[in-house]
Amino acid sequence: MKSIEPALVVGLFDRFANRFEAERDALIALDGKVGDSDLGLTMSKAFIAARDKVHELDQPGLGDLMKQAGAAISKAAPSTMGTLMATGFLRGGKALGEAETLDVSGLAAFWRAYADGVAMRGKAQLGDKTVLDVLDPIAQAFEAQAETGAELDVAGQEAAKAAADALEATKKMVAQHGKAAAFQEKTLGLQDAGGTVACMLAEELSLFLNEKAAG
Repeated sequence: MKSIEPALVVGLFDRFANRFEAERDALIALDGKVGDSDLGLTMSKAFIAARDKVHELDQPGLGDLMKQAGAAISKAAPSTMGTLMATGFLRGGKALGEAETLDVSGLAAFWRAYADGVAMRGKAQLGDKTVLDVLDPIAQAFEAQAETGAELDVAGQEAAKAAADALEATKKMVAQHGKAAAFQEKTLGLQDAGGTVACMLAEELSLFLNEKAAG
């Protein structure tokens, strides 16, 4: 499968909303180790709002769909992480522009803009132990798969694997941003909470693409 229609992409947000609702308590516990324990609630609210919004849209283009999702996230979850997620979808949607279908090249452009937008908004760099440390490998994976002409489901699997590996690597990093930065060395050995969110996004995207490829 090389591409999918915008109408089908709406279903991806069902997956996102269901995943973050199911993982709410786990994210609260993870964030509570070095943060303020609100991540699970924030992501659940954010993606329920995004899901509801995209289902309201009448035959949206891909770019508009993603931007509308970002706007809904921004309104529903105006916290630090909510703002970063909103920025990612807004920037990613802008990168998709007027694309009529979603293919691997589109996903590469979306995730690169997503990662770059988050880096700029959050003033983060690779190695700072933030969501960027997982978002950037996701973008790189899709960029590499686009160059080889991979099918959507294969590209999604590679991106999910890259995300999982990157999340594991955050355990060796020391937090430099947010409340976690106050704990410094105590963050060693812990996976980054924001990176965990990015990994979940990649996992659900991969499952979605596998499902569509299977027909």
